[in-house]
Amino acid sequence: MTPTPAAHTGDATLGKAADENFPVAPFFLPRAWRGDLMAVYGFARLVDDIGDGDLTPGGGDARSLGLEPEQSDDRLALLDALETDLRRVFATTGEEPRHPLLRDLRPTVRNRALTPDPFLGLIEANRQDQKVRRYGTYAELAAYCELSANPVGRLVLALTGTTSPERVRRSDAVCTALQIVEHLQDVAEDLARDRIYLPAEDMERFRVTEADLAAPSAGASVRALIAYEAQRASDLLDAGPPLVGSVDGRLKLLLAGFVGGGRSALTAIAAAGFDVLPGPPRATKPSLLREVGTVLRRARGER
Repeated sequence: MTPTPAAHTGDATLGKAADENFPVAPFFLPRAWRGDLMAVYGFARLVDDIGDGDLTPGGGDARSLGLEPEQSDDRLALLDALETDLRRVFATTGEEPRHPLLRDLRPTVRNRALTPDPFLGLIEANRQDQKVRRYGTYAELAAYCELSANPVGRLVLALTGTTSPERVRRSDAVCTALQIVEHLQDVAEDLARDRIYLPAEDMERFRVTEADLAAPSAGASVRALIAYEAQRASDLLDAGPPLVGSVDGRLKLLLAGFVGGGRSALTAIAAAGFDVLPGPPRATKPSLLREVGTVLRRARGER
């Protein structure tokens, strides 16, 4: 990353890549791809940190976006300022982006001929998080995932020059699955932020109340609900092996890592007896490697 006077503002954000369910920019990728993927990840992580109120204390991000430090807790103002800075990334004239992560994103956008839509979708998803705290139906949740998760997969395809309608369709399914898995891992954390990403229609079906989700550990009804949603994510991840099988080389390993990451997280949730309330069940590295191997074997059979 090109050093900037405010580089420390983005370093903490990029450092979170190691905590994701899937490898963000693994070592086996070409150096240019790793740089581009980290540039896109930096933006996506920054948007989520703004939406979740997880920015590094001190107001550095607010200052970088041209806001006063006291506005560092105003999430909507930060998202508006971020969108303004994003438009500087795509502008051919005028001032350069202000935030160091967006300055680092600009060469990737230009070299890979990326469009603004996926980035704007991620911002809009986090605006929605400030206004929508509950989802009545799975269709509503899937529409949210269309903004919050699917743009990431589309950007990976665009960065690697492998976009096609069929790959986008399968990528969307995988990304929605990964978002659902993350929601299942973070039920307690989300509830502490007054957010529930479990469809109300499903909670009613399994007779789960919000009070049940606030308990220290899950009862039988909550476990049954989590198992149901986990199966839904698993079914979506079935789009992964054909997607992996449709590409070659190192990209195949990267996509297998994404799918295997989701599978290994689901394995961890199942191993916890679908009790996600004490804390997020996390996949182990051996489990991730096993799942990646399984995805690659299935992908060979899909060719």
